[in-house]
Amino acid sequence: MSANIAELERRRAAARMGGGQNRIDAQHAKGKLTARERLDVLLDEGSFEEYDQFVEHDAVDFGMADQKFYGDGVVTGSGTINGRLVYVFSQDFTVFGGSLSKRHAEKICKVMDMALRNGAPVIGLNDSGGARIQEGVASLGGYAEVFQRNVLASGVVPQISLIMGPCAGGAVYSPAMTDFIFMVKDSSYMFVTGPDVVKTVTNEVVTQEELGGAVTHTTKTSVADLAFENDIETLLQTRRFFDYLPLSNREGVPERPTDDAWDRVEESLDTLIPDNANQPYDMHEVITKVLDEGDFFEVQPAHAGNILCGFGRVEGRTVGIVANQPMVLAGVLDINSSKKAARFVRFCDAFDIPILTFVDVPGFLPGTGQEHNGIIKHGAKLLFAYAEATVPKITVITRKAYGGAYDVMASKHLRGDLNYAWPTAEIAVMGAKGAVEIIFRQDRDDPEKIAEKTKEYEDRFANPFVAASRGYIDEVIYPRNTRRRIAQGLRKLRGKALENPWKKHDNIPL
Repeated sequence: MSANIAELERRRAAARMGGGQNRIDAQHAKGKLTARERLDVLLDEGSFEEYDQFVEHDAVDFGMADQKFYGDGVVTGSGTINGRLVYVFSQDFTVFGGSLSKRHAEKICKVMDMALRNGAPVIGLNDSGGARIQEGVASLGGYAEVFQRNVLASGVVPQISLIMGPCAGGAVYSPAMTDFIFMVKDSSYMFVTGPDVVKTVTNEVVTQEELGGAVTHTTKTSVADLAFENDIETLLQTRRFFDYLPLSNREGVPERPTDDAWDRVEESLDTLIPDNANQPYDMHEVITKVLDEGDFFEVQPAHAGNILCGFGRVEGRTVGIVANQPMVLAGVLDINSSKKAARFVRFCDAFDIPILTFVDVPGFLPGTGQEHNGIIKHGAKLLFAYAEATVPKITVITRKAYGGAYDVMASKHLRGDLNYAWPTAEIAVMGAKGAVEIIFRQDRDDPEKIAEKTKEYEDRFANPFVAASRGYIDEVIYPRNTRRRIAQGLRKLRGKALENPWKKHDNIPL
């Protein structure tokens, strides 16, 4: 027996070494952790249980029969984050550059199948040179098997991708179908075709970082949600982020004890809105003063800053927040902000996370650039997402809610459960000056008359009371009481039962 145990120990030690000490040292020299070191940081101490540690590839071409490593370039298993179950896979760049083989893919598929059966999230740590060329189409088939599971798991269990090294070619499509993507600055990248191919085909000269680095994907493309400075920060922030998510669509949102009083009064909110309607203010201040301990985990903060999306807690329970940001483009809705918020709303709805919406929106961004790039269809995505959502929806209009953008931002007409307005709210088809110039176009050359009619329009419509008189607003509330009204509302809505008509699936305007 002792000989058998010794053999087990020897094989486990070999598996833990991956591609060997020299390759581990090379990984460290790049400022990167190894696959196993990353799991040690991500998971609770001692919680990781590995599967398929001794799996090897079965390729024989190109001398591969003589090159075998235990685990075949990916570490898979389950563990806990703050005591809650999670399934993980971590690609090992020290073994064949983390390239995906048939067996490598089978290991990933196995933990994804377990996650789906047992109702727990999947976190993938991607650090791979792509498909293992020596295996040809078998490795491509492996990718497709992973893709299929990404689709089946979507909306059933949360999926998070951490891009911690190269991710190129077909490999990028698995992370792209997951719910959230976090990247590491200067050491991770994603692209379908690399700089060399780009130069050959288009004559463009571009670096890996410019083409598909963390900054590019969190600012320009919105492929990734957040970029962090190094491996450690990425893994620790993932632990924090994980605490907001339910384990599956069959579980309620997680609860966390809080000493922050549910009825806390925030007097400063009463004076937050500037007297000048064109002067901006920071919507972050509203959000943090409403949430428990001011804790707001924002996603995609560097992309489409005119809308804010992220997670927080009220009375210890997770909520999703969508808010117009007057500090950026006056909070207007455009193509990028509509797509960003629509995807976030759909994630919240899929996992029964209540949605809080803070509204200060002057409308949709005008111009040929927006129209020719499809603002109609992209804006409809956000409208569609809010309209189909059956989770509790609470909306607070802080200032402007003009035109179709009023409708889109979780209005009562899109089955908003509780729609509140601050006394500073202005709910109208458009701003007073624009409206008057259309209604009284014959008097455009008479500044005094236009000014008089503008004042008349403002007195009549630049307030929340017309909408409140029609029942479109449930209550005009004191800003200082916003947290209390939201907390009470969420309590009442915990038992909400609402179902959409039966369908195979909807046809959102993609």
